[in-house]
Amino acid sequence: MKATRSYKVLALAAALSLAGLSACKEYLAVEPISQFDNQAVFSNVSNATLAVLGAYDPLSGDNGYGIRISMYYPYDSDEMMTSGNLDNGRRGIGRYDLRSGNTELTNPWNELYKGIERANLCIEQIPQMSLYSNGTAAEQKELRRLHGEALTLRAQYYLELIRTWGDVPAPMKPSYQQTDLFLEKEDRDKVYDQLLDDLKVATDLVPWRTDAGVRNERITRGAVKALRARMALYRGGYSLRRETKQMERRADYLKYYQIARDETAELMQRRDQHTLNASYEDLFKRYVNGLQPDPAYEIMFEVGSAGNSAQSDSKLGYYNGPRLDANSRYGQGGGGINALPTYFYAFDSTDVRRDVTITIYQVAATNVKSPQRLTTITDGKFRRDWRSPLLPGSAQNLGINWPLIRFSDVLLMFAEAENELKNGPTPAAIAAYEEVRKRAFKGDAGKIGVTPTTKQAFFEAVVNERFLEFGGEGIRKYDLIRWNLLEAKIKETRANLTDLMNASGRYANVPRYMFYRNNGEEMVFLNSLYKPTTLTTAPTGWTRVDWRQNVTATYVTSVAQYFTPNKSELFPINQAALDANPKLKQDYGY
Repeated sequence: MKATRSYKVLALAAALSLAGLSACKEYLAVEPISQFDNQAVFSNVSNATLAVLGAYDPLSGDNGYGIRISMYYPYDSDEMMTSGNLDNGRRGIGRYDLRSGNTELTNPWNELYKGIERANLCIEQIPQMSLYSNGTAAEQKELRRLHGEALTLRAQYYLELIRTWGDVPAPMKPSYQQTDLFLEKEDRDKVYDQLLDDLKVATDLVPWRTDAGVRNERITRGAVKALRARMALYRGGYSLRRETKQMERRADYLKYYQIARDETAELMQRRDQHTLNASYEDLFKRYVNGLQPDPAYEIMFEVGSAGNSAQSDSKLGYYNGPRLDANSRYGQGGGGINALPTYFYAFDSTDVRRDVTITIYQVAATNVKSPQRLTTITDGKFRRDWRSPLLPGSAQNLGINWPLIRFSDVLLMFAEAENELKNGPTPAAIAAYEEVRKRAFKGDAGKIGVTPTTKQAFFEAVVNERFLEFGGEGIRKYDLIRWNLLEAKIKETRANLTDLMNASGRYANVPRYMFYRNNGEEMVFLNSLYKPTTLTTAPTGWTRVDWRQNVTATYVTSVAQYFTPNKSELFPINQAALDANPKLKQDYGY
Protein backbone atom coordinates (compact mmCIF):
# COMPACT_ATOMS: atom_id res chain seq x y z
CA MET A 1 0.00 0.00 0.00
CA LYS A 2 1.37 3.38 -0.94
CA ALA A 3 2.01 5.62 2.02
CA THR A 4 -0.43 8.26 0.82
CA ARG A 5 -3.35 5.84 0.75
CA SER A 6 -5.69 4.84 3.55
CA TYR A 7 -8.75 3.18 1.97
CA LYS A 8 -7.45 -0.35 2.51
CA VAL A 9 -7.04 0.09 6.26
CA LEU A 10 -10.60 1.37 6.49
CA ALA A 11 -11.83 -1.42 4.26
CA LEU A 12 -10.41 -4.01 6.66
CA ALA A 13 -12.40 -2.56 9.50
CA ALA A 14 -15.47 -2.22 7.31
CA ALA A 15 -15.25 -5.82 6.18
CA LEU A 16 -15.19 -6.99 9.78
CA SER A 17 -18.09 -4.79 10.83
CA LEU A 18 -20.16 -5.87 7.83
CA ALA A 19 -19.41 -9.58 8.10
CA GLY A 20 -23.03 -10.27 8.97
CA LEU A 21 -24.26 -8.34 5.96
CA SER A 22 -22.52 -10.36 3.27
CA ALA A 23 -22.35 -13.88 1.90
CA CYS A 24 -20.54 -16.52 3.92
CA LYS A 25 -17.68 -18.53 2.47
CA GLU A 26 -19.96 -21.10 0.82
CA TYR A 27 -21.69 -19.63 -2.21
CA LEU A 28 -25.35 -18.87 -1.45
CA ALA A 29 -24.99 -20.00 2.17
CA VAL A 30 -25.91 -16.56 3.42
CA GLU A 31 -26.92 -15.00 6.68
CA PRO A 32 -30.39 -13.41 6.79
CA ILE A 33 -30.33 -9.63 7.01
CA SER A 34 -32.86 -7.69 9.01
CA GLN A 35 -34.24 -4.31 8.01
CA PHE A 36 -32.93 -3.02 11.31
CA ASP A 37 -29.39 -3.94 10.26
CA ASN A 38 -29.82 -2.11 6.98
CA GLN A 39 -31.15 0.99 8.69
CA ALA A 40 -28.21 0.99 11.09
CA VAL A 41 -25.56 0.56 8.42
CA PHE A 42 -27.09 2.92 5.85
CA SER A 43 -28.07 5.64 8.30
CA ASN A 44 -25.48 8.25 7.33
CA VAL A 45 -22.72 8.96 4.84
CA SER A 46 -19.97 7.68 7.13
CA ASN A 47 -21.57 4.28 7.60
CA ALA A 48 -22.45 4.01 3.91
CA THR A 49 -18.81 4.71 3.10
CA LEU A 50 -17.73 1.85 5.33
CA ALA A 51 -20.23 -0.43 3.59
CA VAL A 52 -18.78 0.39 0.17
CA LEU A 53 -15.24 -0.02 1.44
CA GLY A 54 -16.33 -3.44 2.64
CA ALA A 55 -17.42 -4.18 -0.94
CA TYR A 56 -13.89 -3.34 -2.14
CA ASP A 57 -12.33 -5.74 0.33
CA PRO A 58 -12.79 -9.05 -1.59
CA LEU A 59 -10.62 -7.67 -4.40
CA SER A 60 -7.51 -8.20 -2.28
CA GLY A 61 -6.02 -11.08 -0.34
CA ASP A 62 -4.96 -14.56 -1.40
CA ASN A 63 -8.37 -15.50 -2.79
CA GLY A 64 -8.66 -12.34 -4.87
CA TYR A 65 -6.06 -10.40 -6.81
CA GLY A 66 -3.48 -10.90 -4.05
CA ILE A 67 -2.30 -14.09 -5.75
CA ARG A 68 -4.85 -16.56 -7.13
CA ILE A 69 -6.86 -14.50 -9.64
CA SER A 70 -3.86 -12.39 -10.62
CA MET A 71 -1.09 -14.98 -10.75
CA TYR A 72 -2.59 -18.48 -10.94
CA TYR A 73 -5.50 -17.99 -13.33
CA PRO A 74 -3.97 -16.10 -16.32
CA TYR A 75 -1.43 -18.82 -17.36
CA ASP A 76 -0.19 -20.62 -19.48
CA SER A 77 -0.23 -18.56 -22.66
CA ASP A 78 2.38 -17.43 -25.19
CA GLU A 79 4.10 -15.08 -22.70
CA MET A 80 4.34 -16.74 -19.29
CA MET A 81 3.77 -20.11 -17.66
CA THR A 82 3.33 -21.36 -14.11
CA SER A 83 6.58 -22.84 -12.83
CA GLY A 84 6.97 -26.39 -11.62
CA ASN A 85 5.52 -29.82 -12.35
CA LEU A 86 1.88 -30.72 -12.88
CA ASP A 87 -0.36 -30.93 -9.81
CA ASN A 88 -4.04 -30.57 -8.93
CA GLY A 89 -3.51 -26.96 -7.93
CA ARG A 90 -2.04 -23.90 -9.63
CA ARG A 91 0.03 -25.97 -12.08
CA GLY A 92 -3.03 -27.94 -13.10
CA ILE A 93 -4.63 -24.61 -13.95
CA GLY A 94 -1.59 -23.49 -15.95
CA ARG A 95 -1.26 -26.75 -17.90
CA TYR A 96 -5.06 -26.82 -18.54
CA ASP A 97 -5.42 -30.13 -16.68
CA LEU A 98 -8.38 -28.70 -14.80
CA ARG A 99 -10.79 -30.69 -12.67
CA SER A 100 -13.72 -29.64 -10.50
CA GLY A 101 -11.80 -30.81 -7.44
CA ASN A 102 -8.81 -28.54 -8.12
CA THR A 103 -7.87 -26.99 -4.80
CA GLU A 104 -7.48 -23.49 -6.24
CA LEU A 105 -10.97 -23.08 -7.76
CA THR A 106 -13.28 -22.84 -4.74
CA ASN A 107 -12.11 -19.85 -2.73
CA PRO A 108 -11.81 -17.29 -5.55
CA TRP A 109 -15.30 -18.25 -6.76
CA ASN A 110 -16.65 -17.66 -3.25
CA GLU A 111 -14.70 -14.44 -2.86
CA LEU A 112 -16.07 -12.96 -6.08
CA TYR A 113 -19.62 -13.76 -5.02
CA LYS A 114 -18.92 -12.24 -1.63
CA GLY A 115 -17.95 -9.03 -3.39
CA ILE A 116 -21.13 -9.17 -5.48
CA GLU A 117 -23.31 -9.67 -2.41
CA ARG A 118 -21.75 -6.69 -0.66
CA ALA A 119 -22.02 -4.54 -3.78
CA ASN A 120 -25.66 -5.61 -4.30
CA LEU A 121 -26.53 -4.52 -0.80
CA CYS A 122 -24.94 -1.11 -1.32
CA ILE A 123 -26.60 -0.70 -4.72
CA GLU A 124 -29.98 -1.42 -3.19
CA GLN A 125 -29.69 0.51 0.04
CA ILE A 126 -27.77 3.70 -0.78
CA PRO A 127 -30.38 5.17 -3.19
CA GLN A 128 -33.06 4.45 -0.56
CA MET A 129 -31.35 6.61 2.06
CA SER A 130 -33.24 9.82 2.74
CA LEU A 131 -29.96 11.72 2.44
CA TYR A 132 -29.61 10.48 -1.16
CA SER A 133 -32.39 12.86 -2.23
CA ASN A 134 -32.88 15.16 0.74
CA GLY A 135 -29.43 15.60 2.24
CA THR A 136 -27.12 18.53 1.78
CA ALA A 137 -25.47 18.99 -1.60
CA ALA A 138 -22.26 17.52 -0.21
CA GLU A 139 -24.08 14.49 1.24
CA GLN A 140 -25.95 13.84 -1.98
CA LYS A 141 -22.75 14.10 -4.02
CA GLU A 142 -20.92 11.67 -1.76
CA LEU A 143 -23.74 9.13 -1.71
CA ARG A 144 -24.02 9.20 -5.48
CA ARG A 145 -20.32 8.59 -5.72
CA LEU A 146 -20.62 5.61 -3.36
CA HIS A 147 -23.51 4.27 -5.42
CA GLY A 148 -21.40 4.51 -8.58
CA GLU A 149 -18.46 2.79 -6.91
CA ALA A 150 -20.69 -0.12 -5.88
CA LEU A 151 -22.05 -0.48 -9.43
CA THR A 152 -18.50 -0.55 -10.76
CA LEU A 153 -17.28 -3.06 -8.21
CA ARG A 154 -20.12 -5.42 -9.07
CA ALA A 155 -19.19 -5.12 -12.74
CA GLN A 156 -15.55 -5.96 -12.00
CA TYR A 157 -16.50 -9.03 -9.96
CA TYR A 158 -18.83 -10.29 -12.66
CA LEU A 159 -16.29 -9.63 -15.40
CA GLU A 160 -13.84 -11.89 -13.59
CA LEU A 161 -16.46 -14.61 -13.06
CA ILE A 162 -17.64 -14.56 -16.67
CA ARG A 163 -14.25 -14.51 -18.34
CA THR A 164 -13.15 -17.39 -16.10
CA TRP A 165 -16.28 -19.57 -15.92
CA GLY A 166 -18.57 -18.34 -18.72
CA ASP A 167 -22.28 -18.35 -17.89
CA VAL A 168 -22.72 -18.21 -14.11
CA PRO A 169 -25.51 -17.46 -11.63
CA ALA A 170 -25.89 -13.67 -11.62
CA PRO A 171 -27.91 -12.31 -8.70
CA MET A 172 -28.50 -8.57 -9.05
CA LYS A 173 -30.11 -8.08 -5.65
CA PRO A 174 -29.01 -8.99 -2.11
CA SER A 175 -29.59 -12.54 -0.95
CA TYR A 176 -32.17 -11.52 1.66
CA GLN A 177 -34.40 -10.32 -1.17
CA GLN A 178 -34.20 -13.60 -3.09
CA THR A 179 -36.98 -16.16 -2.67
CA ASP A 180 -34.74 -18.94 -4.03
CA LEU A 181 -31.04 -18.95 -3.33
CA PHE A 182 -30.43 -21.82 -5.74
CA LEU A 183 -29.94 -19.91 -8.96
CA GLU A 184 -29.38 -21.24 -12.45
CA LYS A 185 -26.75 -19.92 -14.82
CA GLU A 186 -27.57 -16.69 -16.63
CA ASP A 187 -26.66 -15.97 -20.23
CA ARG A 188 -23.49 -13.89 -20.16
CA ASP A 189 -24.68 -11.54 -22.91
CA LYS A 190 -27.65 -10.51 -20.79
CA VAL A 191 -25.40 -9.99 -17.77
CA TYR A 192 -22.83 -8.02 -19.76
CA ASP A 193 -25.55 -5.79 -21.21
CA GLN A 194 -26.88 -4.93 -17.77
CA LEU A 195 -23.39 -4.27 -16.44
CA LEU A 196 -22.57 -2.02 -19.38
CA ASP A 197 -25.74 -0.05 -18.63
CA ASP A 198 -24.76 0.07 -14.95
CA LEU A 199 -21.34 1.43 -15.82
CA LYS A 200 -22.94 4.09 -17.99
CA VAL A 201 -24.95 5.18 -14.94
CA ALA A 202 -21.85 4.99 -12.73
CA THR A 203 -19.98 7.30 -15.10
CA ASP A 204 -22.30 10.14 -14.14
CA LEU A 205 -22.24 9.29 -10.43
CA VAL A 206 -18.49 8.94 -9.86
CA PRO A 207 -16.25 12.03 -10.06
CA TRP A 208 -13.09 12.47 -12.07
CA ARG A 209 -9.87 11.85 -10.18
CA THR A 210 -9.10 15.54 -9.65
CA ASP A 211 -12.51 16.05 -8.07
CA ALA A 212 -12.43 12.95 -5.89
CA GLY A 213 -9.56 13.73 -3.54
CA VAL A 214 -8.36 10.10 -3.66
CA ARG A 215 -5.81 8.11 -5.54
CA ASN A 216 -6.40 5.11 -7.75
CA GLU A 217 -7.22 2.46 -5.15
CA ARG A 218 -10.73 3.90 -5.18
CA ILE A 219 -12.79 4.09 -8.32
CA THR A 220 -13.04 7.38 -10.18
CA ARG A 221 -14.63 8.23 -13.52
CA GLY A 222 -11.60 7.33 -15.60
CA ALA A 223 -11.60 3.81 -14.15
CA VAL A 224 -15.32 3.39 -14.81
CA LYS A 225 -14.96 4.39 -18.44
CA ALA A 226 -11.89 2.22 -18.98
CA LEU A 227 -13.63 -0.77 -17.40
CA ARG A 228 -16.71 -0.17 -19.57
CA ALA A 229 -14.49 -0.16 -22.68
CA ARG A 230 -12.78 -3.38 -21.60
CA MET A 231 -16.09 -5.09 -20.83
CA ALA A 232 -17.51 -3.98 -24.17
CA LEU A 233 -14.62 -5.67 -25.99
CA TYR A 234 -15.26 -8.88 -24.07
CA ARG A 235 -18.98 -8.63 -24.92
CA GLY A 236 -18.08 -8.05 -28.56
CA GLY A 237 -15.38 -10.69 -28.63
CA TYR A 238 -15.34 -14.45 -28.96
CA SER A 239 -16.28 -16.71 -26.07
CA LEU A 240 -17.02 -20.38 -25.51
CA ARG A 241 -20.78 -20.92 -25.70
CA ARG A 242 -22.79 -23.43 -23.70
CA GLU A 243 -25.23 -24.14 -26.51
CA THR A 244 -22.74 -25.01 -29.25
CA LYS A 245 -19.59 -25.81 -27.26
CA GLN A 246 -17.76 -23.59 -29.77
CA MET A 247 -15.91 -20.30 -29.64
CA GLU A 248 -18.26 -17.75 -31.19
CA ARG A 249 -18.73 -14.00 -31.61
CA ARG A 250 -22.22 -12.51 -31.81
CA ALA A 251 -23.37 -10.82 -35.01
CA ASP A 252 -23.87 -7.47 -33.28
CA TYR A 253 -20.28 -7.25 -32.04
CA LEU A 254 -19.60 -3.89 -33.69
CA LYS A 255 -22.10 -2.26 -31.34
CA TYR A 256 -19.77 -3.08 -28.49
CA TYR A 257 -16.64 -2.04 -30.33
CA GLN A 258 -18.34 1.32 -30.74
CA ILE A 259 -18.84 1.56 -26.96
CA ALA A 260 -15.17 0.77 -26.42
CA ARG A 261 -14.10 3.28 -29.03
CA ASP A 262 -16.26 6.08 -27.60
CA GLU A 263 -15.22 5.53 -23.99
CA THR A 264 -11.51 5.40 -24.80
CA ALA A 265 -11.75 8.40 -27.15
CA GLU A 266 -13.19 10.49 -24.33
CA LEU A 267 -10.49 9.32 -21.92
CA MET A 268 -7.81 10.31 -24.43
CA GLN A 269 -9.16 13.85 -24.31
CA ARG A 270 -8.73 13.99 -20.52
CA ARG A 271 -4.96 13.81 -20.14
CA ASP A 272 -5.35 15.99 -17.05
CA GLN A 273 -6.75 12.88 -15.37
CA HIS A 274 -4.66 10.00 -16.71
CA THR A 275 -1.88 9.67 -19.26
CA LEU A 276 1.26 7.63 -19.94
CA ASN A 277 4.13 7.88 -17.52
CA ALA A 278 7.17 8.99 -19.50
CA SER A 279 9.22 6.04 -18.17
CA TYR A 280 8.05 2.44 -18.39
CA GLU A 281 10.70 1.38 -15.89
CA ASP A 282 9.78 4.10 -13.39
CA LEU A 283 6.15 3.10 -13.59
CA PHE A 284 6.90 -0.31 -12.14
CA LYS A 285 10.17 0.13 -10.25
CA ARG A 286 9.49 3.47 -8.62
CA TYR A 287 5.71 3.68 -8.43
CA VAL A 288 4.33 0.11 -8.27
CA ASN A 289 7.14 -1.56 -6.32
CA GLY A 290 8.54 1.58 -4.77
CA LEU A 291 5.09 2.50 -3.41
CA GLN A 292 5.26 6.09 -4.56
CA PRO A 293 2.37 7.96 -6.22
CA ASP A 294 2.64 8.18 -10.01
CA PRO A 295 2.24 11.83 -11.11
CA ALA A 296 0.82 10.73 -14.49
CA TYR A 297 -1.80 8.45 -12.89
CA GLU A 298 -1.26 5.89 -15.63
CA ILE A 299 -2.66 3.20 -13.38
CA MET A 300 -6.32 4.12 -13.38
CA PHE A 301 -7.54 1.52 -10.90
CA GLU A 302 -5.53 -0.87 -8.74
CA VAL A 303 -6.30 -3.31 -5.96
CA GLY A 304 -5.11 -1.94 -2.64
CA SER A 305 -2.97 -4.20 -0.47
CA ALA A 306 -2.15 -3.77 3.20
CA GLY A 307 -2.32 -5.43 6.57
CA ASN A 308 0.36 -8.09 6.14
CA SER A 309 -2.20 -10.90 6.01
CA ALA A 310 -3.57 -13.45 3.56
CA GLN A 311 -6.98 -11.78 3.82
CA SER A 312 -6.00 -8.25 2.88
CA ASP A 313 -2.54 -8.09 1.33
CA SER A 314 -0.87 -9.43 -1.81
CA LYS A 315 1.98 -11.83 -2.44
CA LEU A 316 3.23 -9.84 -5.42
CA GLY A 317 7.03 -9.92 -5.37
CA TYR A 318 7.06 -12.89 -3.02
CA TYR A 319 5.33 -15.47 -5.20
CA ASN A 320 6.60 -14.08 -8.50
CA GLY A 321 9.57 -12.08 -9.75
CA PRO A 322 13.24 -13.15 -9.58
CA ARG A 323 14.24 -15.93 -7.22
CA LEU A 324 15.77 -14.48 -4.05
CA ASP A 325 17.48 -16.43 -1.30
CA ALA A 326 15.89 -16.04 2.12
CA ASN A 327 19.23 -14.90 3.54
CA SER A 328 19.74 -12.15 1.00
CA ARG A 329 19.19 -8.55 2.03
CA TYR A 330 15.85 -8.66 0.25
CA GLY A 331 14.40 -11.75 1.89
CA GLN A 332 12.98 -14.81 0.20
CA GLY A 333 10.81 -14.66 -2.89
CA GLY A 334 10.16 -15.23 -6.54
CA GLY A 335 10.06 -17.98 -9.10
CA GLY A 336 6.34 -18.74 -9.30
CA ILE A 337 5.96 -17.56 -12.88
CA ASN A 338 8.39 -18.26 -15.73
CA ALA A 339 8.66 -16.13 -18.86
CA LEU A 340 8.83 -18.26 -21.99
CA PRO A 341 12.16 -18.12 -23.87
CA THR A 342 10.31 -17.10 -27.02
CA TYR A 343 8.72 -14.21 -25.14
CA PHE A 344 12.15 -12.92 -24.15
CA TYR A 345 13.21 -13.01 -27.80
CA ALA A 346 9.95 -11.40 -28.96
CA PHE A 347 11.28 -8.05 -27.69
CA ASP A 348 13.67 -5.91 -29.66
CA SER A 349 16.93 -5.76 -27.72
CA THR A 350 16.48 -2.00 -27.25
CA ASP A 351 12.85 -2.20 -26.10
CA VAL A 352 12.96 -1.03 -22.47
CA ARG A 353 9.97 -3.22 -21.62
CA ARG A 354 12.00 -6.42 -21.95
CA ASP A 355 14.13 -5.94 -18.85
CA VAL A 356 11.19 -4.63 -16.82
CA THR A 357 8.85 -7.45 -17.81
CA ILE A 358 11.39 -10.28 -17.59
CA THR A 359 14.22 -11.01 -15.15
CA ILE A 360 17.07 -13.30 -16.12
CA TYR A 361 18.88 -13.13 -12.77
CA GLN A 362 18.57 -14.71 -9.34
CA VAL A 363 20.04 -13.50 -6.04
CA ALA A 364 22.06 -15.69 -3.67
CA ALA A 365 22.37 -15.43 0.09
CA THR A 366 25.50 -13.33 -0.47
CA ASN A 367 23.37 -10.82 -2.46
CA VAL A 368 25.33 -11.74 -5.59
CA LYS A 369 23.37 -12.07 -8.81
CA SER A 370 23.73 -14.92 -11.26
CA PRO A 371 21.81 -15.71 -14.45
CA GLN A 372 18.93 -18.14 -14.60
CA ARG A 373 18.80 -20.78 -17.28
CA LEU A 374 16.66 -19.78 -20.25
CA THR A 375 13.66 -21.90 -19.25
CA THR A 376 13.64 -20.58 -15.68
CA ILE A 377 13.76 -16.84 -16.34
CA THR A 378 10.91 -15.13 -14.52
CA ASP A 379 8.42 -12.29 -14.80
CA GLY A 380 9.76 -8.99 -13.53
CA LYS A 381 7.18 -6.26 -12.99
CA PHE A 382 6.70 -7.19 -9.34
CA ARG A 383 10.01 -7.74 -7.56
CA ARG A 384 10.90 -8.02 -3.93
CA ASP A 385 14.31 -6.54 -4.67
CA TRP A 386 12.56 -3.45 -6.10
CA ARG A 387 10.33 -3.12 -3.06
CA SER A 388 11.12 0.06 -1.12
CA PRO A 389 11.83 -0.02 1.75
CA LEU A 390 13.37 -3.48 1.55
CA LEU A 391 11.65 -6.12 3.62
CA PRO A 392 14.18 -8.78 4.65
CA GLY A 393 13.21 -12.06 6.27
CA SER A 394 10.45 -14.52 5.35
CA ALA A 395 7.43 -12.18 5.20
CA GLN A 396 5.23 -13.05 2.25
CA ASN A 397 3.08 -9.91 2.08
CA LEU A 398 4.80 -6.83 0.69
CA GLY A 399 1.91 -4.39 0.27
CA ILE A 400 2.34 -4.16 -3.52
CA ASN A 401 -0.86 -3.25 -5.35
CA TRP A 402 -2.22 -5.10 -8.38
CA PRO A 403 -2.90 -2.77 -11.33
CA LEU A 404 -6.26 -3.54 -12.97
CA ILE A 405 -6.31 -0.91 -15.72
CA ARG A 406 -3.56 1.27 -17.17
CA PHE A 407 -3.81 4.17 -19.61
CA SER A 408 -1.73 2.31 -22.18
CA ASP A 409 -4.62 -0.16 -22.29
CA VAL A 410 -6.95 2.73 -23.11
CA LEU A 411 -4.75 3.74 -26.05
CA LEU A 412 -4.50 0.24 -27.45
CA MET A 413 -8.20 -0.51 -26.95
CA PHE A 414 -8.96 2.67 -28.87
CA ALA A 415 -6.60 1.66 -31.67
CA GLU A 416 -8.15 -1.81 -31.89
CA ALA A 417 -11.76 -0.60 -31.85
CA GLU A 418 -11.14 2.22 -34.31
CA ASN A 419 -9.46 -0.16 -36.74
CA GLU A 420 -12.35 -2.62 -36.54
CA LEU A 421 -15.05 0.03 -36.94
CA LYS A 422 -13.37 1.95 -39.77
CA ASN A 423 -12.22 -1.18 -41.64
CA GLY A 424 -8.63 -0.07 -41.25
CA PRO A 425 -6.52 2.19 -39.07
CA THR A 426 -7.33 5.89 -38.99
CA PRO A 427 -4.64 8.49 -38.23
CA ALA A 428 -6.02 8.61 -34.68
CA ALA A 429 -5.69 4.83 -34.27
CA ILE A 430 -2.14 4.92 -35.59
CA ALA A 431 -1.23 7.78 -33.26
CA ALA A 432 -2.58 5.90 -30.22
CA TYR A 433 -0.70 2.73 -31.15
CA GLU A 434 2.52 4.62 -31.83
CA GLU A 435 2.31 6.54 -28.56
CA VAL A 436 2.60 3.27 -26.65
CA ARG A 437 5.31 1.99 -28.94
CA LYS A 438 7.43 5.13 -28.81
CA ARG A 439 7.62 5.00 -25.03
CA ALA A 440 9.04 1.49 -25.31
CA PHE A 441 12.00 3.00 -27.17
CA LYS A 442 12.35 6.09 -24.96
CA GLY A 443 10.66 8.31 -27.53
CA ASP A 444 12.91 7.33 -30.42
CA ALA A 445 10.42 7.15 -33.31
CA GLY A 446 13.15 5.83 -35.59
CA LYS A 447 13.14 2.51 -33.72
CA ILE A 448 9.45 1.69 -33.77
CA GLY A 449 9.36 0.44 -37.35
CA VAL A 450 6.69 1.08 -39.97
CA THR A 451 3.11 1.00 -38.70
CA PRO A 452 0.82 -1.10 -40.94
CA THR A 453 -2.03 0.67 -42.73
CA THR A 454 -4.31 -2.25 -43.68
CA LYS A 455 -6.97 -3.60 -41.31
CA GLN A 456 -5.59 -7.11 -40.76
CA ALA A 457 -1.97 -6.04 -40.55
CA PHE A 458 -2.79 -3.27 -38.09
CA PHE A 459 -4.87 -5.65 -35.98
CA GLU A 460 -1.91 -8.04 -35.86
CA ALA A 461 0.35 -5.16 -34.84
CA VAL A 462 -2.02 -4.29 -31.98
CA VAL A 463 -2.13 -7.95 -30.93
CA ASN A 464 1.66 -7.98 -30.77
CA GLU A 465 1.93 -4.62 -29.02
CA ARG A 466 -0.45 -5.74 -26.28
CA PHE A 467 1.71 -8.87 -26.00
CA LEU A 468 4.77 -6.75 -25.29
CA GLU A 469 3.10 -4.03 -23.23
CA PHE A 470 1.12 -6.09 -20.70
CA GLY A 471 3.35 -9.10 -20.02
CA GLY A 472 2.83 -10.49 -16.52
CA GLU A 473 -0.24 -8.33 -15.85
CA GLY A 474 -2.83 -11.08 -16.25
CA ILE A 475 -4.20 -9.76 -19.54
CA ARG A 476 -2.72 -11.79 -22.40
CA LYS A 477 -4.64 -15.07 -22.07
CA TYR A 478 -7.97 -13.28 -21.91
CA ASP A 479 -7.06 -11.11 -24.90
CA LEU A 480 -6.27 -14.21 -26.91
CA ILE A 481 -9.57 -15.81 -25.91
CA ARG A 482 -11.68 -12.81 -26.95
CA TRP A 483 -9.84 -12.77 -30.31
CA ASN A 484 -10.19 -16.58 -30.59
CA LEU A 485 -6.42 -16.83 -30.96
CA LEU A 486 -5.44 -18.81 -27.86
CA GLU A 487 -5.19 -22.18 -29.62
CA ALA A 488 -3.29 -20.71 -32.55
CA LYS A 489 -0.82 -18.84 -30.33
CA ILE A 490 -0.15 -21.90 -28.18
CA LYS A 491 0.64 -23.92 -31.31
CA GLU A 492 2.77 -21.09 -32.69
CA THR A 493 4.66 -20.85 -29.40
CA ARG A 494 5.45 -24.55 -29.35
CA ALA A 495 6.66 -24.36 -32.94
CA ASN A 496 8.82 -21.35 -32.11
CA LEU A 497 10.25 -23.08 -29.04
CA THR A 498 11.16 -26.04 -31.23
CA ASP A 499 12.92 -23.70 -33.64
CA LEU A 500 14.75 -22.08 -30.75
CA MET A 501 15.81 -25.48 -29.41
CA ASN A 502 17.19 -26.31 -32.85
CA ALA A 503 18.70 -22.85 -33.47
CA SER A 504 16.67 -22.48 -36.65
CA GLY A 505 14.72 -19.70 -38.33
CA ARG A 506 14.56 -16.47 -36.37
CA TYR A 507 16.40 -18.15 -33.48
CA ALA A 508 19.48 -19.21 -35.44
CA ASN A 509 21.68 -16.77 -33.51
CA VAL A 510 20.55 -17.62 -29.98
CA PRO A 511 23.65 -18.91 -28.14
CA ARG A 512 23.72 -22.39 -26.65
CA TYR A 513 25.47 -21.18 -23.51
CA MET A 514 26.00 -17.89 -21.72
CA PHE A 515 29.22 -17.14 -19.86
CA TYR A 516 29.27 -14.70 -16.97
CA ARG A 517 31.21 -13.43 -14.00
CA ASN A 518 30.42 -11.02 -11.21
CA ASN A 519 31.46 -7.41 -10.89
CA GLY A 520 30.70 -6.91 -7.24
CA GLU A 521 27.14 -8.12 -6.74
CA GLU A 522 26.17 -7.53 -10.38
CA MET A 523 26.74 -9.98 -13.24
CA VAL A 524 28.34 -9.30 -16.62
CA PHE A 525 28.25 -11.52 -19.70
CA LEU A 526 31.18 -12.52 -21.85
CA ASN A 527 29.06 -13.22 -24.92
CA SER A 528 25.97 -11.72 -26.54
CA LEU A 529 22.40 -12.88 -25.98
CA TYR A 530 21.88 -12.44 -29.72
CA LYS A 531 24.94 -14.05 -31.32
CA PRO A 532 26.09 -17.67 -31.34
CA THR A 533 29.38 -18.59 -29.71
CA THR A 534 31.77 -21.45 -30.39
CA LEU A 535 32.70 -21.60 -26.72
CA THR A 536 31.57 -24.70 -24.86
CA THR A 537 33.87 -24.47 -21.85
CA ALA A 538 34.07 -21.48 -19.57
CA PRO A 539 37.32 -19.51 -19.79
CA THR A 540 39.21 -18.91 -16.58
CA GLY A 541 37.31 -16.55 -14.32
CA TRP A 542 33.98 -17.12 -16.09
CA THR A 543 31.07 -19.46 -15.38
CA ARG A 544 28.91 -21.25 -17.95
CA VAL A 545 25.12 -21.38 -17.74
CA ASP A 546 22.83 -23.29 -20.07
CA TRP A 547 20.86 -20.99 -22.36
CA ARG A 548 19.44 -22.42 -25.60
CA GLN A 549 20.81 -25.75 -24.38
CA ASN A 550 18.22 -25.70 -21.61
CA VAL A 551 15.26 -25.78 -24.01
CA THR A 552 14.32 -29.45 -24.50
CA ALA A 553 11.53 -31.33 -26.24
CA THR A 554 10.04 -32.18 -22.84
CA TYR A 555 9.95 -28.52 -21.93
CA VAL A 556 8.28 -27.58 -25.23
CA THR A 557 5.57 -30.18 -24.65
CA SER A 558 4.93 -28.94 -21.11
CA VAL A 559 3.79 -25.46 -22.18
CA ALA A 560 -0.03 -25.39 -21.91
CA GLN A 561 0.33 -29.17 -22.10
CA TYR A 562 -3.32 -30.23 -21.88
CA PHE A 563 -4.95 -27.33 -23.67
CA THR A 564 -8.07 -28.48 -25.53
CA PRO A 565 -9.80 -26.01 -27.85
CA ASN A 566 -13.48 -25.34 -27.19
CA LYS A 567 -13.02 -26.47 -23.60
CA SER A 568 -9.93 -25.05 -21.95
CA GLU A 569 -10.92 -21.42 -22.61
CA LEU A 570 -13.06 -21.69 -19.46
CA PHE A 571 -12.65 -23.32 -16.06
CA PRO A 572 -14.86 -26.03 -14.54
CA ILE A 573 -17.05 -25.03 -11.62
CA ASN A 574 -15.66 -26.25 -8.32
CA GLN A 575 -17.25 -29.33 -6.83
CA ALA A 576 -18.31 -27.60 -3.61
CA ALA A 577 -20.46 -25.13 -5.55
CA LEU A 578 -22.01 -27.95 -7.57
CA ASP A 579 -22.80 -29.85 -4.39
CA ALA A 580 -24.31 -26.77 -2.74
CA ASN A 581 -26.59 -25.78 -5.63
CA PRO A 582 -28.59 -28.56 -7.37
CA LYS A 583 -29.42 -26.19 -10.26
CA LEU A 584 -25.78 -25.60 -11.11
CA LYS A 585 -24.46 -27.82 -13.89
CA GLN A 586 -21.02 -28.42 -15.31
CA ASP A 587 -20.55 -27.43 -18.96
CA TYR A 588 -17.90 -27.01 -21.67
CA GLY A 589 -16.83 -30.65 -21.69
CA TYR A 590 -15.87 -30.94 -18.02
